[in-house]
Amino acid sequence: MAYTTVGPNHIRIASSQYFIRPIDSFDGFVDQVRSVVRTAAGYGVTLLVLPEYFTLQLAALDDPHRPVAELVRGVGYHVPRFLELISEFAQENSLYIVAGTIPVVDFDDQVYNDCHIFGPSGNYAVQGKLHMTRFEHEDWGVSPRNQIRIIETSFGRLAVAVCYDIEFPELLRTIADQDVSIICVPSSTDDRHGFLRVRYCSHARAIENQVYVVHSPTIGGLPWVPDMSLNYGTAAILTPCDYPFARDGILTEGVLNQEMISIGEVDLGILSSSRTFGTVLPLEDSKRGRELEKQVHLELL
Repeated sequence: MAYTTVGPNHIRIASSQYFIRPIDSFDGFVDQVRSVVRTAAGYGVTLLVLPEYFTLQLAALDDPHRPVAELVRGVGYHVPRFLELISEFAQENSLYIVAGTIPVVDFDDQVYNDCHIFGPSGNYAVQGKLHMTRFEHEDWGVSPRNQIRIIETSFGRLAVAVCYDIEFPELLRTIADQDVSIICVPSSTDDRHGFLRVRYCSHARAIENQVYVVHSPTIGGLPWVPDMSLNYGTAAILTPCDYPFARDGILTEGVLNQEMISIGEVDLGILSSSRTFGTVLPLEDSKRGRELEKQVHLELL
């Protein structure tokens, strides 16, 4: 029996620690994703977030001796089937699904790292990654997108900051200024350092912008794919740090490097109220900071 959410301003969110493992068919990928979606739906969630590059699991179906840039590009071949699959899952389960990312080869023959955000209708919007890490740019040949998308949903506005994008506070402030309540952070990191960069910045953005941040990382790996042989992380739903929220600013988090889903219920009414009546008002007070940027003076001693 499915669990149900409580209260008009409450929604339940699921963040996946998706375990990348070798598969021998596209159907194997379908089965694993279906299991994650159905598990989330069984807990009555409204929003499910999947990780960045979890779709590179499909590289297991390719020739392992090809250069990694070609393997990444080859995953783009599966985009039409992938979109059809997630659209079907979103409709079947009446879910919003932030579908991680998948490499997309665009009409200009460039490869982009795109996140598709599906609604319960099966329709989707796309948020491309805006900042490339060095290995994406230098080794994988992935190019940045240049547009920010704000997603209007039945419960409010959300946005997506793909992994490295969360490390740019000015970008997230621009997003928060659009009355966004939830920022989803699909990520893929191979070691503790990379994971903590994303995690710590997610905490900071939640506090600075008075938003909920949903962090979904990959775990597991494909031993023979460079840069995907290891994945490190734990999923979490992060909150502002004030009295109405989780004591440590962590609503829920998973067990490190274990295949699981972290589920938590957020109160969007409390979030909205905190922006007016909170102990501190960083989102509102940031306007003064932006004015002070014009008053910077260099002093010589």
